[in-house]
Amino acid sequence: MVRTHGSHVQLRKATPAGVHRVTVPAHKVLAKGTLSDILSRVGQWNGITKEDLLDRL
Repeated sequence: MVRTHGSHVQLRKATPAGVHRVTVPAHKVLAKGTLSDILSRVGQWNGITKEDLLDRL
């Protein structure tokens, strides 16, 4: 976790492709579209599909 701002958390991860950041709401429940977008980005940064990422969770 890099920082928090209000009800959002900024996360950072270094990969061979560079440093990636994603801001996510710090809510108990996320909208389906928001979660899908976050998973797609994380999968893309790690060179795997969203479905493969879900299998690893």
